Amino acid sequence: MARTYAGARLRRLREERRLNQAELARLLAISPSYLNQMEHDARPLTVPVLLRLTETFGVDPGFFSERDTGRLVADLREALASEVTAARVSPSDLTELASRMPAVAGVLLDLGRRNQALAERLAQAAEGRDRDEELVPRSPHEEIREFFYRRQNYLHDTDLAAEELARAAGVRPGETVRALTVRLADRHGVRLATGTDRLHHYDPATRTLHLAGRLRPGQQAFRMATQLAFLEYDEELSRLASEDFAAGSTAWSLARIGIANHFAAALVLPYRAFHTAAEEFRYDIERLCDHFGLGYETVCHRLSTLQRPRLRGVPFSFVRVDRAGNMSKRQSATGFHFSRAGGTCPLWNVYEAFAAPGRIHVQIAAMPDGQRYLWTARAVTRHRGGWGEPGKTFAIGLGCELRHASRLVYSDGLDLDNAAAATPIGMGCRVCERLDCPQRAVPPLGRPLAVDERSSTFVPYPVAGDPG
Repeated sequence: MARTYAGARLRRLREERRLNQAELARLLAISPSYLNQMEHDARPLTVPVLLRLTETFGVDPGFFSERDTGRLVADLREALASEVTAARVSPSDLTELASRMPAVAGVLLDLGRRNQALAERLAQAAEGRDRDEELVPRSPHEEIREFFYRRQNYLHDTDLAAEELARAAGVRPGETVRALTVRLADRHGVRLATGTDRLHHYDPATRTLHLAGRLRPGQQAFRMATQLAFLEYDEELSRLASEDFAAGSTAWSLARIGIANHFAAALVLPYRAFHTAAEEFRYDIERLCDHFGLGYETVCHRLSTLQRPRLRGVPFSFVRVDRAGNMSKRQSATGFHFSRAGGTCPLWNVYEAFAAPGRIHVQIAAMPDGQRYLWTARAVTRHRGGWGEPGKTFAIGLGCELRHASRLVYSDGLDLDNAAAATPIGMGCRVCERLDCPQRAVPPLGRPLAVDERSSTFVPYPVAGDPG
């Protein structure tokens, strides 16, 4: 069993509770000197101490995990790529900073992102564009992704409230639309209508929920569940959104929608029932789709939220990308390193999915830090309706750390112990450390290129000092 060193988090927890070392040591039934050694990473956090901490302070054991450290290191390497290279800062240096001084690392991360945003604005200004626009480090949609990223894609109170409503309304596989229809009508006087040119539209004046006629039953159920979230959970939506955003702002409104969607998913796929089925089916996505009568993307997204304390599912990362590589959704309950700089790795199997729509592709992938993941990917297509009308196609990716892979049906027949069989992927060509990758699309940041008019290499951007 790997040892857990979490001195910075232990110290932060003590300081937040306004306790000195002697007071905390007394609560944990250990000596102050032993606590001091754990806070300075001279000794690991033991299981008995971890259990006392969770019981005393009500924190989840995941609070002390290295998962957030891995995320923070990846974000630092991306936001400070050129500075890190120029200063010859090693990955181990960043890891030590993130684990020992996460607050300082967070400040550097914020400064790095602000610096990137400023550089982009200056470049635009030099070209005569956006001179009068205010500097905005991230878009509201990116802020919402961060909102769920920080919460590991799980909202505990929201999930519990939705599960309780599902129980009260009688939501069960095959009867979800009927149960939600009755709940909307009996409790809120809301009637359903079809014929809108939008996916859905709620008219509060007539208390009518308009649904597009082309929606499948599972899609209808999700829109109905979302409306129930606004009708029965509205104050809580605002409270949770206000934790990170100013009331009335665009990000605040988007957060309310995102939380309502989380509530809806938990309502049509109640946690305990869905978790039980997922474990029984070994996370077979298509069997879960058939069992609950919902679409592939909805089921995958729900699988990425199974992080309830004491009843956790496999911690998944969820991603939705288009053919051009644009990532329109990304949520993670793991430490998978999603790039924020634009562009993802072309060796990742989410892009292979477009070549064979309808088939689930499986890949063991290795990140530059050595962490390996099992990824599934499948392309899904949506159409507006009539012949000749444009549709939209996405690849849906769902991945977990390889140590969880045996719990998935997709691992059957794979050699999980053979590290050499893993496909080497990265965060995106701009910041990827794999200098010998033949698929690299842009030169690596901060590294001088080996330009030689008398020779060529298989690697498109050979780096000085690298054999290529």
